[in-house]
Amino acid sequence: MSHPLPEKSPVLRPIPRLIFASRWLQLPLYLGLIAAQAVYVYHFLVELLHLLEAAFGSQAALAALIDSIGYKTDVQITHLNETVIMLVLLALIDVVMISNLLIMVIVGGYETFVSRINLEGHPDQPEWLDHVNASVLKVKLAMSIIGISSIHLLKTFINAANYSDKVLIAQTVIHITFLLSAMAIAYTDKLMAHNVSPSH
Repeated sequence: MSHPLPEKSPVLRPIPRLIFASRWLQLPLYLGLIAAQAVYVYHFLVELLHLLEAAFGSQAALAALIDSIGYKTDVQITHLNETVIMLVLLALIDVVMISNLLIMVIVGGYETFVSRINLEGHPDQPEWLDHVNASVLKVKLAMSIIGISSIHLLKTFINAANYSDKVLIAQTVIHITFLLSAMAIAYTDKLMAHNVSPSH
């Protein structure tokens, strides 16, 4: 029994071939994001090390943590308190969420706009990558940005004494704007998907 031969890729004319090959110009951008993520991992480990050292009484590590989170108080802090720990943990969560955002941009963007990664059947294939496209990626990025904005807003409210009312109102308005934008994007994609007639 003969097996069907695999279909050959269509031969493109020079100009279309050049235009199609130009997608590889995005490759250095994604590699740059991978390097940026490595910087974030280093920053996370440094902050985590300072937190552990401060928990064991290191005043230098405690001072570094307080400086990094921008926490100011009239009372001298000589040991970790609940507020400092909460602000540091939120900062670490913020790093993780931004790292997740980078992964979505790197993997999803490369898969959508550059070339297939061919992870079908791989045990570690992300669930969301199975049905990723430009529309799905856009909604997921919007939701990730809302999550990151929520963390920043929570950090600001916990440390509200060090911010002016103008800053608090501005951050709240920006967060609401992100939320409304994501809802508009999701609603628009829903309308577009509903208006596309199924192929027969």
